[in-house]
Amino acid sequence: MGYERIDSRNRQLVNSFLKEHWYTTTMVIRGEEIDMTQTEGFYLAEKEKVLGLITYMVYEDILEITSLNSLRENQGVGSKLMELVVQEAKERRLRKIVLITTNDNINAIRFYQKRGFDMARLFRNALEASRRLKPEIPLLGENDIPLRHEIEFELLL
Repeated sequence: MGYERIDSRNRQLVNSFLKEHWYTTTMVIRGEEIDMTQTEGFYLAEKEKVLGLITYMVYEDILEITSLNSLRENQGVGSKLMELVVQEAKERRLRKIVLITTNDNINAIRFYQKRGFDMARLFRNALEASRRLKPEIPLLGENDIPLRHEIEFELLL
């Protein structure tokens, strides 16, 4: 069991995990479709079963996290994946890390703030546009909170 970088040898395993947990390999962020089969990232697997995954894209001097999943909550998997991404961004001499989460995702909001990320922008009613591209996005999110807004977090390096 160990943390691995996504590459051509394990891409199919990662894509299968994305389909299982996100129902598709397309993510909608800020009203744009992202092909998750092309993202970089790291994962933790045990016996060919993915237990945690973080994906990202790099553009200009920014690393943008596109997904983070941990099937072992409160055991350090998400934290270790985040550490690997922060280290990667520093090694590439990038200026900041950004990510988007939704207003209902209270656990993610807490997780990112505890790791030094700050709320940078609120995209009000962004999920209306996202649902036009990806209609399977539900109206209600975690804890039956209406799923409406995207919140951008950033970590300056």
